[in-house]
Amino acid sequence: MGRRREPRIKDEREELDERVLDIKRVAKVVKGGRRFAFRTVVVVGDNRGRVGVGVGKARAVPDAIRKGSDRARRNMKRVALVGTTIPHPVETKFGGAVVMMRPAAPGTGVIAGGAVRAVVEAAGIRDLLTKSKGSANMLNVARATMDGLLELREIGTVARNRDVDPEAVMPFWMRTKKKRGDEVSDG
Repeated sequence: MGRRREPRIKDEREELDERVLDIKRVAKVVKGGRRFAFRTVVVVGDNRGRVGVGVGKARAVPDAIRKGSDRARRNMKRVALVGTTIPHPVETKFGGAVVMMRPAAPGTGVIAGGAVRAVVEAAGIRDLLTKSKGSANMLNVARATMDGLLELREIGTVARNRDVDPEAVMPFWMRTKKKRGDEVSDG
Protein backbone atom coordinates (compact mmCIF):
# COMPACT_ATOMS: atom_id res chain seq x y z
CA MET A 1 0.00 0.00 0.00
CA GLY A 2 2.85 2.40 0.75
CA ARG A 3 4.16 2.03 -2.79
CA ARG A 4 0.86 3.14 -4.35
CA ARG A 5 0.75 6.39 -2.39
CA GLU A 6 4.23 7.58 -3.31
CA PRO A 7 3.68 7.92 -7.10
CA ARG A 8 0.36 9.76 -6.50
CA ILE A 9 2.13 12.41 -4.42
CA LYS A 10 4.80 12.86 -7.11
CA ASP A 11 2.13 13.11 -9.83
CA GLU A 12 0.23 15.71 -7.80
CA ARG A 13 3.35 17.82 -7.34
CA GLU A 14 4.20 17.57 -11.06
CA GLU A 15 0.77 18.66 -12.28
CA LEU A 16 0.68 21.80 -10.12
CA ASP A 17 1.97 25.03 -11.68
CA GLU A 18 4.29 26.69 -9.14
CA ARG A 19 5.69 30.20 -9.68
CA VAL A 20 7.88 32.31 -7.43
CA LEU A 21 6.62 35.89 -7.79
CA ASP A 22 8.90 37.82 -5.51
CA ILE A 23 11.97 37.39 -3.33
CA LYS A 24 12.78 40.23 -0.92
CA ARG A 25 15.45 40.60 1.73
CA VAL A 26 13.91 41.76 5.00
CA ALA A 27 15.65 42.84 8.20
CA LYS A 28 14.78 42.50 11.85
CA VAL A 29 16.58 44.92 14.13
CA VAL A 30 17.86 43.22 17.29
CA LYS A 31 20.24 44.22 20.09
CA GLY A 32 23.38 43.21 18.18
CA GLY A 33 22.38 44.81 14.88
CA ARG A 34 20.23 43.56 12.00
CA ARG A 35 19.10 40.01 11.28
CA PHE A 36 18.45 39.41 7.60
CA ALA A 37 15.93 36.94 6.19
CA PHE A 38 14.17 36.39 2.87
CA ARG A 39 10.45 36.71 2.14
CA THR A 40 9.06 34.94 -0.92
CA VAL A 41 5.65 35.11 -2.55
CA VAL A 42 4.69 31.87 -4.33
CA VAL A 43 1.65 31.07 -6.50
CA VAL A 44 0.48 27.47 -6.98
CA GLY A 45 -2.33 26.40 -9.32
CA ASP A 46 -3.60 23.35 -11.16
CA ASN A 47 -4.53 25.22 -14.39
CA ARG A 48 -8.11 23.93 -13.98
CA GLY A 49 -9.68 26.48 -11.66
CA ARG A 50 -7.78 26.05 -8.37
CA VAL A 51 -5.12 28.53 -7.23
CA GLY A 52 -3.41 29.65 -4.02
CA VAL A 53 -0.93 32.31 -2.91
CA GLY A 54 1.56 31.68 -0.10
CA VAL A 55 4.23 33.69 1.70
CA GLY A 56 7.35 32.09 3.12
CA LYS A 57 10.01 33.67 5.30
CA ALA A 58 13.33 32.10 6.26
CA ARG A 59 17.05 32.85 6.66
CA ALA A 60 17.81 31.06 3.35
CA VAL A 61 16.05 31.52 -0.01
CA PRO A 62 15.33 27.81 -0.73
CA ASP A 63 13.70 27.38 2.68
CA ALA A 64 11.59 30.50 2.14
CA ILE A 65 10.45 29.21 -1.28
CA ARG A 66 9.55 25.81 0.18
CA LYS A 67 7.55 27.41 3.01
CA GLY A 68 5.74 29.71 0.58
CA SER A 69 4.94 26.80 -1.72
CA ASP A 70 3.56 24.71 1.16
CA ARG A 71 1.37 27.60 2.34
CA ALA A 72 0.12 28.24 -1.20
CA ARG A 73 -0.84 24.54 -1.58
CA ARG A 74 -2.75 24.65 1.72
CA ASN A 75 -4.55 27.87 0.70
CA MET A 76 -5.69 26.70 -2.75
CA LYS A 77 -9.24 27.83 -3.57
CA ARG A 78 -11.65 27.04 -6.41
CA VAL A 79 -12.32 29.86 -8.91
CA ALA A 80 -15.50 30.27 -11.00
CA LEU A 81 -14.69 30.05 -14.73
CA VAL A 82 -16.70 30.24 -17.96
CA GLY A 83 -14.72 28.34 -20.55
CA THR A 84 -11.33 30.06 -20.63
CA THR A 85 -12.35 33.34 -18.99
CA ILE A 86 -14.19 34.72 -15.94
CA PRO A 87 -17.99 35.08 -15.75
CA HIS A 88 -18.18 38.83 -15.02
CA PRO A 89 -16.03 41.95 -14.42
CA VAL A 90 -14.64 42.51 -10.94
CA GLU A 91 -12.52 45.16 -9.21
CA THR A 92 -10.87 44.52 -5.84
CA LYS A 93 -8.54 46.29 -3.48
CA PHE A 94 -5.98 44.87 -1.06
CA GLY A 95 -3.85 47.37 0.83
CA GLY A 96 -2.86 50.01 -1.73
CA ALA A 97 -3.20 47.68 -4.73
CA VAL A 98 -6.33 47.82 -6.90
CA VAL A 99 -6.89 45.13 -9.56
CA MET A 100 -9.60 45.27 -12.23
CA MET A 101 -10.42 42.15 -14.26
CA ARG A 102 -12.81 41.82 -17.22
CA PRO A 103 -13.82 38.75 -19.22
CA ALA A 104 -12.42 38.53 -22.74
CA ALA A 105 -13.50 36.73 -25.91
CA PRO A 106 -11.75 33.45 -26.77
CA GLY A 107 -8.40 34.02 -28.45
CA THR A 108 -7.70 37.33 -26.70
CA GLY A 109 -5.12 35.90 -24.31
CA VAL A 110 -4.19 37.17 -20.87
CA ILE A 111 -3.57 40.92 -21.00
CA ALA A 112 -1.93 41.36 -17.61
CA GLY A 113 1.43 41.97 -16.04
CA GLY A 114 3.49 40.62 -13.17
CA ALA A 115 1.61 39.18 -10.23
CA VAL A 116 -1.83 39.31 -11.88
CA ARG A 117 -0.63 37.27 -14.88
CA ALA A 118 1.01 34.63 -12.65
CA VAL A 119 -2.10 34.16 -10.49
CA VAL A 120 -4.64 34.00 -13.35
CA GLU A 121 -2.49 31.71 -15.51
CA ALA A 122 -1.95 29.35 -12.57
CA ALA A 123 -5.75 29.28 -12.14
CA GLY A 124 -6.17 28.21 -15.77
CA ILE A 125 -7.64 31.44 -17.16
CA ARG A 126 -6.58 31.89 -20.80
CA ASP A 127 -8.57 35.00 -21.90
CA LEU A 128 -8.72 38.04 -19.63
CA LEU A 129 -8.33 41.82 -19.65
CA THR A 130 -6.81 43.34 -16.49
CA LYS A 131 -5.50 46.58 -15.09
CA SER A 132 -3.46 46.96 -11.92
CA LYS A 133 -3.67 50.38 -10.27
CA GLY A 134 -2.23 51.86 -7.11
CA SER A 135 0.58 50.03 -5.35
CA ALA A 136 2.87 47.77 -7.40
CA ASN A 137 3.81 45.66 -4.34
CA MET A 138 3.79 42.08 -5.68
CA LEU A 139 2.28 40.57 -2.53
CA ASN A 140 -0.60 43.07 -2.34
CA VAL A 141 -1.30 42.77 -6.09
CA ALA A 142 -1.35 38.95 -5.84
CA ARG A 143 -3.70 39.07 -2.84
CA ALA A 144 -5.98 41.61 -4.56
CA THR A 145 -6.10 39.30 -7.60
CA MET A 146 -6.96 36.32 -5.38
CA ASP A 147 -9.72 38.32 -3.64
CA GLY A 148 -11.12 39.26 -7.05
CA LEU A 149 -11.10 35.66 -8.27
CA LEU A 150 -12.84 34.54 -5.06
CA GLU A 151 -15.57 37.18 -5.59
CA LEU A 152 -16.54 35.58 -8.92
CA ARG A 153 -19.87 33.73 -9.05
CA GLU A 154 -20.94 30.93 -11.40
CA ILE A 155 -23.49 31.89 -14.07
CA GLY A 156 -25.87 29.13 -12.95
CA THR A 157 -25.73 30.25 -9.30
CA VAL A 158 -26.42 33.89 -10.16
CA ALA A 159 -29.29 32.88 -12.47
CA ARG A 160 -30.88 30.74 -9.73
CA ASN A 161 -30.52 33.54 -7.15
CA ARG A 162 -32.13 36.05 -9.52
CA ASP A 163 -34.71 33.50 -10.72
CA VAL A 164 -33.90 34.17 -14.41
CA ASP A 165 -32.69 32.20 -17.41
CA PRO A 166 -28.89 31.53 -17.29
CA GLU A 167 -28.55 33.07 -20.77
CA ALA A 168 -29.75 36.42 -19.33
CA VAL A 169 -26.66 36.66 -17.09
CA MET A 170 -24.10 35.35 -19.63
CA PRO A 171 -21.34 37.65 -20.90
CA PHE A 172 -22.38 39.55 -24.04
CA TRP A 173 -19.87 37.82 -26.31
CA MET A 174 -21.25 34.39 -25.39
CA ARG A 175 -24.81 35.47 -26.26
CA THR A 176 -23.82 37.11 -29.56
CA LYS A 177 -21.81 34.05 -30.56
CA LYS A 178 -24.87 31.84 -30.20
CA LYS A 179 -27.13 34.29 -32.08
CA ARG A 180 -24.71 34.65 -35.04
CA GLY A 181 -25.13 30.99 -35.90
CA ASP A 182 -28.93 31.30 -35.84
CA GLU A 183 -29.10 34.32 -38.18
CA VAL A 184 -30.48 33.85 -41.68
CA SER A 185 -29.24 36.15 -44.42
CA ASP A 186 -31.73 38.09 -46.60
CA GLY A 187 -29.53 38.02 -49.69
